[in-house]
Amino acid sequence: MTLRNAAATRQRILEHAQRQFAQHGYAAITVKGVADAAGVSPNLITRYFGGKDGLFLAATRVEIPVSDSFDGDRSALGSRLAASIVQRWFGAPGEDPLLVLQRASGERPEAAETLAAFLDSNSLEPLHRYLRDSGLDDADARSRAAAIDAFVLGVSTRRRVLRSELGDPADLQAWLSATIQRLADGPG
Repeated sequence: MTLRNAAATRQRILEHAQRQFAQHGYAAITVKGVADAAGVSPNLITRYFGGKDGLFLAATRVEIPVSDSFDGDRSALGSRLAASIVQRWFGAPGEDPLLVLQRASGERPEAAETLAAFLDSNSLEPLHRYLRDSGLDDADARSRAAAIDAFVLGVSTRRRVLRSELGDPADLQAWLSATIQRLADGPG
């Protein structure tokens, strides 16, 4: 197997694993099931990932440019965040590593810790800094960032993990935008 084919095979395995973990959680997924879906031998999963735990960790690596939403005036923060969220939720259903982590966090302590660490460092803290830098005092910025973070995670859990309907993307984006903006602006 050439290096190029090995990289393509590894990527194909990861894509199938992400889809299956996102749809069914950690416990229901087997190495053989992922291997069969990817059209490879289960031995390749062991070779590339060391087994199911390694495959899970590789399938849940999250890299999201959340900070892009923090460029601009606070008066449009809700709109920017909502657009980013809706794009993610409707862009790659079933393969989103955040969805994989959300679904698995009840089963796997390391998934819950990975999700919490990701949200702290890539969402909560940058949002706190952004709000503070936009003129809010530190405590108010921290409180509003926590409210936005909890709101988005709650909506994500309700609509994605519990498998409720996401609804119309435009309606969802408008509702998220208005609610996030109210949380960012606080009582006025």
